[in-house]
Amino acid sequence: MKIGVITKREKATKTGSVMQETIGLLTNHSVTVEQIYPDNQPINVAEVKNDCDLYLLKSGTETALSLAGVLHAAGAKILNPYPTVVAMRDKIISTKLLLDAGVPLPETFFTAHAGLLVDALKTGPLVVKPFWAASQGRGVQLIHSDDELEGVTSDEGLVFAQRYHKPDGRDYKLYVIGEQVFGVRRVWPPKTLEDKLGEPFEVDGEMKEIALRCGRAFGVGLYGVDVITSDGKAFVVDINTFPGFKGVPKAAELLSEFILTEVNE
Repeated sequence: MKIGVITKREKATKTGSVMQETIGLLTNHSVTVEQIYPDNQPINVAEVKNDCDLYLLKSGTETALSLAGVLHAAGAKILNPYPTVVAMRDKIISTKLLLDAGVPLPETFFTAHAGLLVDALKTGPLVVKPFWAASQGRGVQLIHSDDELEGVTSDEGLVFAQRYHKPDGRDYKLYVIGEQVFGVRRVWPPKTLEDKLGEPFEVDGEMKEIALRCGRAFGVGLYGVDVITSDGKAFVVDINTFPGFKGVPKAAELLSEFILTEVNE
């Protein structure tokens, strides 16, 4: 059995990496693991071959996604599937799919020009963010006034905005592996390893149902969800296609088991 991990070279030697520990466990199960670094080499499209039983799409760079797209076209089995990852990373598409699944989201807008959001701003502040998935808060702006709105620019050809709800406290980071949901409370954006590890908590009730609804919206069982509460009401503010699972007890063991199940299906 052979598994290809599409990742970044710097992740391969990163201390405390759950993915690297997972690779070690897979190797112990007689799995051949090839780490693929698409950002470090030119890729000849004609030479891309589907020679693994499963590919793990761990990196979210444009090069990694393009390679996954070529592999998908070649019939490769990818975790998570390439079309699904594209939908999850596009905040406009993912918003619609999540709303249809009954997931609580902030009121959401997109427009060609920021100035067209003037009327929306009259009913409260907006958070402007890249519509294509970013990380650690890059490109996120909190807009309170028309003057601030005039300063909003985008290199993506459109402006994506959501209603701002002041968080009651720290964010809730939910990690899903199969039907198991794990939670970590942490500051946002996280800047240190301690911030990323956060404070684990048991996920049940509404919070667990929200996390599982997100998975059902995309038909996946491996992902992360960022949730805030504002005045006691929960809102999903982001979804991650292959998070780091930091702070999840026995994460590498659970991941390796999930991956082995997927490759054998």
